[in-house]
Formats: sequence, C-alpha cells, structure tokens
Amino acid sequence: MPESIATATTATEMANAIRALSMDAVQKANSGHPGLPMGMADVATVLFSDYLKFDPARPHWPDRDRFVLSAGHGSMLLYSILHLTGYERPTIEDIKNFRQLGSPCAGHPEFGELPGIESTTGPLGQGIGMAVGMAIAERHLNARFGDALVDHRTYALAGDGCLMEGISHEAASLAGHLRLGKLVVFWDDNSICIDGPTDMTVSDDQCARFEALGWHVCKTDGHDPASIKTALDEALASDKPSLIACKTIIGYGAPNKQGTSATHGAPLGDDEIAAARDQLGWPYKPFKIPDHIRSAWRATATTGAAEAKAWQDRLAEAGDETRTAFEAAISNHLPAGLDEAISQLKQSLVNDSQSMATRKSSEVALEVINGVVTTTIGGSADLTGSNNTKTSQTETITADDFSGRYIYYGVREFAMGAVMNGMALHGGIIPYGGTFLIFSDYCRPAIRLSALMGLRVIYVMTHDSIGLGEDGPTHQPVEHIASLRAIPNLNVFRPADSIETAECWQLALKDQNRPSIMALTRQGLPLVRIKFESDNLSEKGGYILSESSADAKVVLIATGSEVSAALGAQKILETAGTPARVVSMPSQSHFDNQPEEYRQSVLGQNLLRVSIEAGVTRGWERYVGIMGLRIGVNEFGRSAPGKDVMDHFGLTPDAIAEKILEALKAER
Repeated sequence: MPESIATATTATEMANAIRALSMDAVQKANSGHPGLPMGMADVATVLFSDYLKFDPARPHWPDRDRFVLSAGHGSMLLYSILHLTGYERPTIEDIKNFRQLGSPCAGHPEFGELPGIESTTGPLGQGIGMAVGMAIAERHLNARFGDALVDHRTYALAGDGCLMEGISHEAASLAGHLRLGKLVVFWDDNSICIDGPTDMTVSDDQCARFEALGWHVCKTDGHDPASIKTALDEALASDKPSLIACKTIIGYGAPNKQGTSATHGAPLGDDEIAAARDQLGWPYKPFKIPDHIRSAWRATATTGAAEAKAWQDRLAEAGDETRTAFEAAISNHLPAGLDEAISQLKQSLVNDSQSMATRKSSEVALEVINGVVTTTIGGSADLTGSNNTKTSQTETITADDFSGRYIYYGVREFAMGAVMNGMALHGGIIPYGGTFLIFSDYCRPAIRLSALMGLRVIYVMTHDSIGLGEDGPTHQPVEHIASLRAIPNLNVFRPADSIETAECWQLALKDQNRPSIMALTRQGLPLVRIKFESDNLSEKGGYILSESSADAKVVLIATGSEVSAALGAQKILETAGTPARVVSMPSQSHFDNQPEEYRQSVLGQNLLRVSIEAGVTRGWERYVGIMGLRIGVNEFGRSAPGKDVMDHFGLTPDAIAEKILEALKAER
C-alpha cells in the first residue's frame, strides 16, 4: 500500500471539501447532481491522494494515469478535485459558475474544456468503454515502447446506471477477454437511481456478472479509507481488470436526504445544506476552502510531479530512434510519406482500371496506409472478411501479445465505437473499425461522442445501400447516410470508386479534429476517375466529374455507387439532345465548406438540378432546390439480388434518364 499523504482526520476533511464544493455549486446553479460527489468523495480522496499518478503542471504528460468519470452526472466530483489539486482551471469562479453559459464546468464533463478531463461523459456506460480503450492503448504502446516510457493505469468511476446500460456488458466482456490488468473500475454501489431504489429496477448480481466476464472483483466500504485502500491494493495486484464495488450512501452527509433519490439530480436546498454542514463538521462559508485542507490536497500532486520529471528524463535518455518514434506517435502527426504513397496508389489504380467494390478499394488503400502510418489500429465487429479491414501489417492484439494492430471486437458494435474513442483520447493511436452501415445504429451514441469530442476515429461502414441485395430491408440502409450527415462535426464519405476511396481515406487521416464515416459498397463498381489527378479532388466534397457537351440543361449530382449510374444516364441524355453535367459529391460537408462561387460553378445555374443517391432524399433539397429532382429510396428495401433491387427502385441509367426527361418536359 502506498504511503498515505494525509492522516485519517485530514482525509475526512479533504473528502468533505469535495462534498461542500459540490453541494454549493449545485445549489448556486439550481441544477445538478450532488449525490454522487458526496457519496464517492472518500473513494476519490484515497485514489487521488495515494494511488493516482498525475501532475497538474503537466496535464498532458503521456504516462499519467487516466481517470474517467463514466457517471458524468457527478461532474462536480471531478471539478472539485481538479480545483483542489492545483490544476490551472477550474478556478473557484469557474466552479461558482457551474452549468452556466461560458463556464468550463459544464453540466457533464466535456473533453477539451479543462485540463484533467480525459473524456466527455454523461451518456451512461460509455465511460467504461472509453476506459477499456485507454487501457488497450496503454498495453499496445507499452508493447511497442517498453515500461520506461509507457506504464500507467486507467481508472473509471461508474454508477448503477452505467452498469444497467448494455454497453457495460460489451466493454467489460472485451476487457476480461483481453485481461486488461491495468484497468480498475469503481462501482458506486449506492442502490439508488433517479426513480428510486434500484431494487425496483434490477436484481442483478453485478459482482458475479463481472467475475463471469473474467474480472477480479472485490467489495469495500466506500466511506472507510482503510477498506478502500485494501480493495485498491488487491486490484493492483491482480492480472485481471478489476471491479471494486464501493458500498456508499448517496448524498453522504445530508442528514435528511442522504440515501434517497432526492439527492441524485436536484439541489439539496439551503436548509439541508446548512444541516449537512453541521453533520460534516464543515463550518466554512460556501466555496471557502481553508488553507490547511487546500494544502493537503495540493500535496497529493507531489509524487506525480516527481514521476513526471523522472519520465521526462527517461525520454531524453532513450535512443534517438525510440524517442523520435514515440514523440511522432503521441503528437498524432502523420508521416511525411503518406501523400506520396496515396499518389502512387492512385496512379496504379488508374493504370489497372479495375472494377471493384469500394469496401475492397478500402482494403487496397489500407494496405498502403498501414505500411506507412504505423499508429493505426484496425478492427471489425465480427465482419472482418466483409468489411475488408485487416491488412498484411496488422497482426492480432491478444491478451498475451498487445504488439499487434488489429482487434477482433466480436459482435459488440457499441463497445467498438467507445473503445476506439478511448484509444484516440489516450493518444498515440489512430483507430478504425468496421461493421455494416445498417449497424451504425448500434454504435451511433459512440459516433456522436466522437464528433462531440473532435476525435480522429474512422468508422468503416460497408454494405452501404439497397445494392447489397439478398439480405433484404433488415440489412439495407436507406435512412442512415442522411441521419449520419445530421451529426455536427462528422465527416461522411461515400466514394464512387477506388480513386475516391483512397482520397477519402487520405482526408479522414489528415483530419485530426473530427471523426469520419467511410460508407462503402458491397457490389463492384467501375472506375469513374479514369484520368490520374495529383490533386485530391474529393477534398472539395463535390466536383465536376464529367462536363456536358454544350451548355448544360441538367446537372446530375450523385454519390457512391450511383455516380456510375449518373454517367450512364448522362450518355442517354446527351444522345437525346439534352446536355448534362455529372457531379460526384463524396462529402456534402466538405462541399458546404467551399466558397459560394465554387459551389455555384459546380452546381450550375438556370438548369435542372438532380440528386441521385440510393437512400432517403431528405436533405438533397439544399443542393437541387425546391424545384429540383431528387431520385432515391424513400421506403425500406427489398430482398433480391442487388441489381434487381436497384432496378426496382429506378436507380439505373435508363430509369434515371427517363425521369429527368419527364421533369424537363414538365417544365416547358
């Protein structure tokens, strides 16, 4: 057991500082969740005082321990600790402005708002998944760079709600399978949820569940520092991930409301706060921390500061090759040779001029990318052979060997997304993972958090339309592309051929501040970019792929597999005396970011604008206008061979041309 920084009496006072700041901030905001911070204050005090490796002066020190507050509604626990331990922010004024516009102390912790916040949390259970991802990242980088540079732990605090969420099972199952011995999850076992006692909702034996998943499990009195330390020592000695069930009283110290749902998600009220001050022996005014308690908290960072300095010395003493590789990985910078490698790939694809499904095109691109970018870790949710996400460089990560670069996630799409977020947050890794586009529904909450946090996480979503065929409407996405485009700060790429696929991968990798969706086909597609272009044309989001023979009367705007159909329709229209332009639009968001002059030059004016995409047409009115023609699929698909399904929904050159000619005739 580490030497304690504080005496038992001081430890109680230190914990009460968390309780006081939490109940005062929630009361001033008239909004928030005081129960968890008050209930878990003793556990947090022991963890930060005697175990957690951190340095407020170096909040991004790569070998720090990670702490994830999965139960993000208890955010005042984290804000209080960050302030008390001496991080630059939050200041006491920030805490006074808890949950107010412009305050970094948001209702739930938000990554990037404050140093020391390792992840955005609040959607329950996802913090467990992200913690698993961080623990995987630590083991992988340790296998690559050794104990001297990478040797730290990941801690997470979860509530009853986190364990009720299904993602807790997915993530914990994967963690147990990989024997992530440096992962510790504290369960705030207070038997209370918002609706009331948890026994009216669940009767699970959570400890037995985690034991069955391959975890070390122990129980502790969450208000007894000695008991907490004993549990932590057991956890740290285990080679398995650990669940510590902390029996606590929610709202501990509030004499009339503690142990009830009244403390969960509402201010205590002035009278109860006054009573709590008496109960806790805390005579100080709101937001006032006495010097001796503040000093005790500041002392908790002393050990971590020394360890951070020693680590910096070890990095300086590492060999040039190791140090350069480590710094390159942690900086998240791409190697200089990537652009040239993509350019050479594009040239070879033009020379070969092969038809292939864009999921296969993605594999071809990844074979090049993974040979140049050594920080990628791929994976798939039990669809490796269908998603084409594994390449020759990506050996499998296993419990016995973390040096690989590929994770078999199993049928755990949601956990895959959360784990990838955790790896990206940890740093040193660019994660990508595959499933069918239809199953983006299963991992959508993780995708949303990727976007909210601005993480470079790449989702490889194959079988992207009704064109997948026989699996039918249960597996044929129609609304998914449109719904994913609705998420702010998310790249949605739907490339038309092998060239665009390579370009979209290049764009996804270069964008350090947002996640990307790669929507890829099952069915083979012809090469539509038959001439080599050194520039990344997809970077503009939309561009003229094939110009009309004369002044265009119609512009066909298509994505993915429908681009080749649009080119076929163009030939029919030109033969019929209707000059037509074809625009490929692999990314609406990239196109939206172009200057107005460019966008208008591509879409044209005083002509019929037509969108063509094998999905719902909602959203395309922004490009074709109210009077434009939107060709797509506004109902569920059909089970039949892919070509027949496309024929049925009129997504063939003949059918598209016919609809356009009818629309032009109606305009006259």
